[in-house]
Amino acid sequence: MNVTYVSLDGFVEIEKLKYFYFFMMLTVYILIVCSNCTIVSLIVIHKNLHEPMYIFIAALLINSVLFSTNIYPKLLSDFLSNEQMISYQVCLLQILFFYSFGGSEFLLLAAMSYDRYVSICKPLQYTILMKKIKVGIFVGMAWIVPFCHLIVPVIKNTKKELCSFSLKGIFCNNSLNYLFCAGSGEQVIIGLVIMVNVAIVPVLFIIFTYAKILIVASKSCGKVKRKAAQTCLPHLLVLINYSCLAIYDVIIVRLESNFSKTARFIMTLQLIMYNPLCNPVIYGLKMTEIYKHLKKLFCNSRCICSS
Repeated sequence: MNVTYVSLDGFVEIEKLKYFYFFMMLTVYILIVCSNCTIVSLIVIHKNLHEPMYIFIAALLINSVLFSTNIYPKLLSDFLSNEQMISYQVCLLQILFFYSFGGSEFLLLAAMSYDRYVSICKPLQYTILMKKIKVGIFVGMAWIVPFCHLIVPVIKNTKKELCSFSLKGIFCNNSLNYLFCAGSGEQVIIGLVIMVNVAIVPVLFIIFTYAKILIVASKSCGKVKRKAAQTCLPHLLVLINYSCLAIYDVIIVRLESNFSKTARFIMTLQLIMYNPLCNPVIYGLKMTEIYKHLKKLFCNSRCICSS
């Protein structure tokens, strides 16, 4: 079987600083895994966190770890290599998981917004509308739907002829389309359909549900307003943060000539660092029940160390 290799042309001159970049990214990856897994463990261990809202948060944090694991191991090896290369088949696999987990993020946030809508706008029906089996279906669909959307076009791309073998990036993303010998109208249409189904529609749904929550909260007592602010604000922060990064990923490919390699390199690093690191911070500090358990965990750890 012939293996086609693609060079990753998004790296700056890293020979002198390659060990610095390696240890920096290794530290970031360890922080991502540890911080996200700590909060997921707290949700699993404590029974008062076995509620739909926290289950969705756990799924979102697991998604961040999977997203990062798809990128960081290959990236770390590239920092220590003289040539940054990836086989075309592995590149397609990386694209599949990169956009699958990216789409899952939007769908999980949409599921969270529905959960908050039912909790605040229809509290008496909450236990009926948000049963555990329904929550499990939402989480499962959030991972399955984007994967099913992407698997067919990715398989089709395995048979396409390449006329260029230099990818402008530090990992495989939609800039791969510029390597094909002939542009495809079908490819553009499929891309738009995927973007609408796994990103735009969920975002519109989130905006709709939070608009309804805002209307109900504005007419309710202070307790409802506080509940809406405490539980909805973290989700909105994550949504805004991730939407900006997703928009950047789409736009940067169209601005090939307007960005220097260094600027592209720095901004791409932010794309894969910022969101997976911010999610556990936002939920750990802004969600009151998680913060209580997190504070207790650190206090106990400090007591053990001091003793």
